[in-house]
Amino acid sequence: MTTPKAIYRVAFLNQDKVYEIYCAHIYQSDLYGFIEVEELLFGERSQVLVDPGEERLQKEFNGVKRSFIPMHSIVRIDEVEKEGAARIRDSKGGPVVQFPASGPRRSE
Repeated sequence: MTTPKAIYRVAFLNQDKVYEIYCAHIYQSDLYGFIEVEELLFGERSQVLVDPGEERLQKEFNGVKRSFIPMHSIVRIDEVEKEGAARIRDSKGGPVVQFPASGPRRSE
């Protein structure tokens, strides 16, 4: 019996928008402060109805093997049973705000 392949939904902030993508692999990067996302999943192209948001994301990530997302931009990571439609939505006016980032301080 084979175990089902894990699917992750990753929500992150990018230029005042919340991106919601689906992927097969996610882990902490060797680059300090980044999360690596691999094998992005998009809906079937055989669908009659085309979501412009998902199509935009698919074009934006076309040819991307691995994406590095800053940890402070991550809003949420969920393991889900099946993939949904990737989307972009406005973060303004909603409860989502970026975590305040401050780098290490130098003692003078």
